[in-house]
Amino acid sequence: MTIRLILAGCGNMGYAMLTGWLKSGKLRPAETFVVEPNAELRARAAELGSRVASEVGGIPADADPEVVVIAVKPQVIREVTSGYRRFGNGRATFVSVAAGTSVATFSEILGAQTPIARCMPNTPAAIGKGMMVLYCNDHVTDKARDFVGDLLSSSGEVATIADEGLMDAVTAVSGSGPAYIFHFIECLTAAAENAGLPPKTAALLAMQTVYGAASLAAESREDPAVLRRQVTSPNGTTAAALDVLMGEDRLKNLLTDAVEAARLRSIELGK
Repeated sequence: MTIRLILAGCGNMGYAMLTGWLKSGKLRPAETFVVEPNAELRARAAELGSRVASEVGGIPADADPEVVVIAVKPQVIREVTSGYRRFGNGRATFVSVAAGTSVATFSEILGAQTPIARCMPNTPAAIGKGMMVLYCNDHVTDKARDFVGDLLSSSGEVATIADEGLMDAVTAVSGSGPAYIFHFIECLTAAAENAGLPPKTAALLAMQTVYGAASLAAESREDPAVLRRQVTSPNGTTAAALDVLMGEDRLKNLLTDAVEAARLRSIELGK
């Protein structure tokens, strides 16, 4: 069967995306080929039905994929991507999920005429609740852009940007963002325990409250600020807590600083 997509790297993000593509039926397992040197990670890709190899040399000589997805750490991008030069200069559309690595870097490695799309997904893609942001260079055809966008949609919401320079901000907000939320749940759980709740109850309250509030914000037509005010009675308990979080813009400033730190690190990784 024809290989439509090659996935280079099947770590947490690569595996999450592959799972979404196959579960949605947008790709059949035999249409995918995974290159992953780690035996354990390679085995779980094989369990999904994908053909696998430990190195790029294991890809069949007659392979002619539509898309090659590069899902490895930015630190090894050059080393890994160079192995896929035979698919460059228009033979395949390359999709990168590496933070900070520019289109120019991929063009340098693969050839100036290579169609390249940068995608920043996040880990909720594994359950179809991800946020994927896509930037494409001028060599990506409408057909290829639609194909890539359709693949990504199996894992959650998809947004496109026209300015590649915004990808560092995207990385800082939605790429790294789940970790911020997970830490918030940790902190809310600890606060609940400090208030006297048993650990299991504290964890449940924190988790379900964040999940429920996020779901309501996503499904409601109201602005989050309106929803916040609906919960906040004058001089009530919520108002007392918000005086701590919102006083002197404490939480806003903290998150702004956190996002900026992540954005700057993304820029550093791309150098």
